[in-house]
Order: sequence, then C-alpha cells, then structure tokens
Amino acid sequence: MKIIDGGVTSPLGFEAAGIHAGIKKEKPDMALVRSVCPAVPAGTFTTNVVKAAPVKWDSTVCASSEFVQAVVVNSGVANACTGPEGMKSCEEMAQVTGDLLGIPAESVFVASTGVIGRQMPMDKIVPGIEKLARSLADSRQAASDAAHAIMTTDTRPKEAACRIQLGGKTVTIGGMCKGSGMIHPNMATMLCFVTTDAAVDRCVLQQMLRGIVTDTFNMISVDGDTSTNDSVLVLANGMAGNEPFSGPCADYDELQEGLTYVLRELSKMIAGDGEGATSLFEVTVRGAATKEDARTLARSVASSSLVKAALFGHDANWGRILCALGYAGVPFDPDAVSLWIESAAGRLKLVENGMDTGYDEEKATQILSQDSVRAEALLSEGEAEATAWGCDLTYDYVRINGDYRS
Repeated sequence: MKIIDGGVTSPLGFEAAGIHAGIKKEKPDMALVRSVCPAVPAGTFTTNVVKAAPVKWDSTVCASSEFVQAVVVNSGVANACTGPEGMKSCEEMAQVTGDLLGIPAESVFVASTGVIGRQMPMDKIVPGIEKLARSLADSRQAASDAAHAIMTTDTRPKEAACRIQLGGKTVTIGGMCKGSGMIHPNMATMLCFVTTDAAVDRCVLQQMLRGIVTDTFNMISVDGDTSTNDSVLVLANGMAGNEPFSGPCADYDELQEGLTYVLRELSKMIAGDGEGATSLFEVTVRGAATKEDARTLARSVASSSLVKAALFGHDANWGRILCALGYAGVPFDPDAVSLWIESAAGRLKLVENGMDTGYDEEKATQILSQDSVRAEALLSEGEAEATAWGCDLTYDYVRINGDYRS
C-alpha cells in the first residue's frame, strides 16, 4: 500500500466540487461528488432512532438502486426532524442533481449536516446544485473544495487516500469526512464519503465496510452524543480494471487493508478535531478475553469525561482510567492491570499490577502536554486487543455548543 496526498478525486473517474450557495453567511456550504460511470454502492448509517431525511433516502438507495453515480451534500442545515417537507426536499435534491448529470434520481446519494429542525432553504440549494454541476473537476483542488464545503464546526478539512495493487492493477481509494461534535461510538455527527476505482462485488463491499466501520468510526468519541445524520458512503466504479472478486482472496485482503487505512485515518482526524480539543487521545486495551471486550473497554476510557478533563489539564490521574475500565461492564482482574502513557515526549509506565509505579510526575506532564497522546492498558484475561480514539474536554467545548445555532 502507498499513502498519497489526495481525496475523493484521486481514483479514476471521479469528479468533485465545493461552493458557497448562501446557506451559511460566508463559508462554502455545498459539495458534489460524481463518478463518470455507474458505481457499486455501500453504506452504514446512524443507529439513532431519530433519523434525518437523507439517511432514510440513502438507506433505500443503498439497498435497492442498481447503481449510484453521485453524492450531493449541504452543510448548515441537517434536514432532520423536518417531517414530510424534509423528505420532499431530500427527494428534490436528488432529482435536480440527477437531471443535471443525466442520471436517475435513485442513483444519487444525498447528505446534510448542520442544525436539526430547520427546513431546507431550497431557494438556495437548487441554484447551488446547478453551480456545483458546472464546477465539477477531477483535480486535487476540486477534492479539497468539496472537503471544505461539508464542514460545520470542524476547524480543518479531513481527507485521506492510498493506492494498492489488485490483480496487477493499480487501485486508488480516496475519502473525505466531516465531524467535530456529537461524536460517539455507533456512528456520530459525521459524514464520510469514500471513492475507489476498484472493481468489487456489491455484497463484498458492503460486508467489508461494515466490518471496518466497527473498528474505526465506531471506536471514536468526542462527547458521548450520537447524532441523526451519520453516514459512511462508498462508491466503487471499477475503472481500475482489476478482476472483480466475490469472496475471500489476496485481493480481498488488499482492498480491506486500503479501505481500513482511509477510514481509520479519517476517524482519527475527527477525534483529533473534536470541538474545542487540543489533543488527540488514543486508547489501546490489550490482553482482553475477547475482541468485543477490548472494544468496550477502550471505548469506555476514550469516552470518559473525567479522563478527558484530566488530559486537558495534563494530569496523570490514572485512577480515572482504571475507574473507566471498571464500569465498562467487562469482568477483569484489576490487580493484574498495567498502564502506560506515551507521546512524542516519551513513554512512561504509571501502573503495574493495579498499583502506582512511583513514576515521575514532571515527565508524565510532559508526555500529556503533546497534541497526540496514547494510553495503553494491559490486562491478563486473554490475547484480544482494540483501539479507540477521543480527545480532551476543554472549556471551548461548552462555548461552542452553548451558542451553536447562532
């Protein structure tokens, strides 16, 4: 696998655009991604019972449409809790996009993000789609423009791309996402769009995506809130020319590795850009009895408000980490736990066999003062391990969310 600088236009046959349509006062607020030929779709969606209109539309498209060829996205308004009018707006976005691109409305994914409860400003969105269609390009800049246009409280765009070899053919995977607040396992306020020129069976791609999301987007947490619009959408148009496969094989493993890289990097970008955050927090649990136990334990620590606050204060309050492990609902022997913290400033063992090691507090503070910090917990229950990602909890999180609608 080769890591490259790129986004959704990196694979063959994909174009994108990002523009200002006037939904927001000044910032870009609409994006469009298009495949020049029909693509195989895959998707995963929020587990929240309250689902936005685009989630309902996309779930149907993913399950029943023969192919997908475009994704149209707006930021600023979520089109959630908007009743029949919201669904009508979603359908209109797909129809207008389809008409302009010469494809069926049922081959268009729709995504929205922003304030819940407001009706869609279709007087701005329809002209915005028309402008997007005229602006489509396969350039690196076009991908960047699209990544900027889907942001809400994000402080930076989020893109990742890589190249792999499938059956002697070069295959590219590129992606972009947005997300900063209302982030929690089982999806979050995030939208993710991934493109690839791989030829792959639809069912295989869907199965692969679900498995990867379990260990990437479902392992991040910023604030414990799961949202209404969360979607991960993948389009595979087959233009790389590799032989498609329908089951486990070397090519399956290669594609899984590439797709995992892109989704994992995007997940970490979301966690590190949590609202008000100053530090990415990575939590690895090793020695658990099962993979699911390891996931549950790692998520518990990464989601703990007290742990996140201690990270913000650069305080090696390891008792909070053990406490978070203890209330996760997974049995383990606390007297056999060891704990390390690590960053660019070094690595330090804080706990051995459930007890303080007498570590250097000044060194611990240095380690916790970096913009990326890792905690590693070693149990004695088995061989399973998992990693979760979060961030520190700062004063700015409350400030941002106290006046979000303004």
